[in-house]
Amino acid sequence: MPGKKMLLSNLSRIEWIASLKISNKMARANRHHIPGYVWHITHRCHKREFLLKFDKDKKVWRKWLFEARKRHGMCTLDYTITSNHTHLLVLDKKENVIPKSIQLIAGRTGREYNRRKKRKGAFWEDRYHATAVQTGNHLIQCMVYIDLNMVRAGVVEHPKDWEFGGYNEIQHPRQRYTLIDREMLCHLLGILDEELLAETIRKWIDETLSKESACRETKWTKSIAVGDESFVMETKKALGAKALGRNTLGEDSDFQLRESVEPYNSLFPPEKGVLRPENTFLWNVNPRITEG
Repeated sequence: MPGKKMLLSNLSRIEWIASLKISNKMARANRHHIPGYVWHITHRCHKREFLLKFDKDKKVWRKWLFEARKRHGMCTLDYTITSNHTHLLVLDKKENVIPKSIQLIAGRTGREYNRRKKRKGAFWEDRYHATAVQTGNHLIQCMVYIDLNMVRAGVVEHPKDWEFGGYNEIQHPRQRYTLIDREMLCHLLGILDEELLAETIRKWIDETLSKESACRETKWTKSIAVGDESFVMETKKALGAKALGRNTLGEDSDFQLRESVEPYNSLFPPEKGVLRPENTFLWNVNPRITEG
């Protein structure tokens, strides 16, 4: 039936052209490179669904994190995989490494999940959130926040009991498929060696748990930058127009770059409430499932 074949051919061409448009849009997406900065990246599953609830899917995400290190040189300092979102702490060493790595990890994880489940549609929220973190004490605080994620959720009592996080790799270094750059962590934290690094992080975690202060702190997931006043101001200046209208809040040595709460429902539907423009600095490079 020539008419039917022609229709199918035209549909295929339309889909192909549409995929090119998406790819081109991805290539032109805003990408922000500040050499030497540490970024805490939070990426949520679509509509906050529990798409990562099975261990096999968490292992897929972790597998592609390793591939991002091999292919693009991603420098990972810490991570945690939960059932509906991920935390990733990375050092920005080279332009476009972070966007390319996130695109690889998110795209392949979603693709493998959809293929296995015979599912269609988005796996992730449209964009991921990135917070610049000052090295030193603020980096320590951020690592503790990431490592205690599943403790706050009531899933485990200590991060050593959670398989899908960077804490255990730092405590018990892998011989193969290493994800955490422990040497770089030592350098950024001013710690002499990796053995002392493991001991120090263990003490930070135990001290926080003993004080029962493992509460959720929105500064790590909703701010553009966290650090002392000079760091936050330098970050704002480095980001230029991307940080216009953002306010510096804080006192003593704990400051954040964020903005006062404003209505946002006109910009994002309810299921994307996490993408509140008043407190969110977004890298628009999240791939659709059809992209790798």
